[in-house]
Amino acid sequence: MTSQRKLWLGSIALYALFVSWYTDFGGPLTEAEIQAYIAKTENLDLGGDPSARGALLEFLRNDTGGQFLMFNAVDLAKDPPEIDGAPPNADAQTLVDLYMEHMIPALLSRANHPVVVGKSVANSLDLLGIEGAEAWSDGAIMRYRSRRTFIDIIGNPEFYRRHDFKLAGLEKTIAYPIEPRIYLGDLRLLLGLFMLAITALVDTHLARKEPHADSQ
Repeated sequence: MTSQRKLWLGSIALYALFVSWYTDFGGPLTEAEIQAYIAKTENLDLGGDPSARGALLEFLRNDTGGQFLMFNAVDLAKDPPEIDGAPPNADAQTLVDLYMEHMIPALLSRANHPVVVGKSVANSLDLLGIEGAEAWSDGAIMRYRSRRTFIDIIGNPEFYRRHDFKLAGLEKTIAYPIEPRIYLGDLRLLLGLFMLAITALVDTHLARKEPHADSQ
């Protein structure tokens, strides 16, 4: 087998390994999986808006099996309350960071990750039918591999213990999911293009060396 063939086969194998990890091939959630999540969380204090649990269950039952993006608009609390487990007089960012200490490893280990994270630079420029949504401090978009990995995270009791830090650190927030029709930031696309370019460059370099090697 030539060096060039090994190069291409190696690149294809590495890309296939990444795609198999980054993509959930398990299909939509089954009712048994949803009931297992309900059983694990029915005795937990979920905090926040009680109606959100009904919306969550509807979201799970309408699963398509694909990835989704969670849009988050966040306004940090100016005077957050004291909460058990947090440092005395902790500010809002400290409380949110305590929540993210758990969330970041839980996300990354399941191929979920931030897509965009940033600070607000102006009040809402287009607002209709929503009171109190003029000002936000931060915004983020999170990519989830599937609704299956989502409930794997939120079905962990540690998530709800840490979620209290997030609730205490926020004045208000909105989070809603979408399934993207156009998503040019998909890492499968970006990594595929990057690996294709690098492999082609190395292949070209090897091809130039072949005549020299044969002449010796």
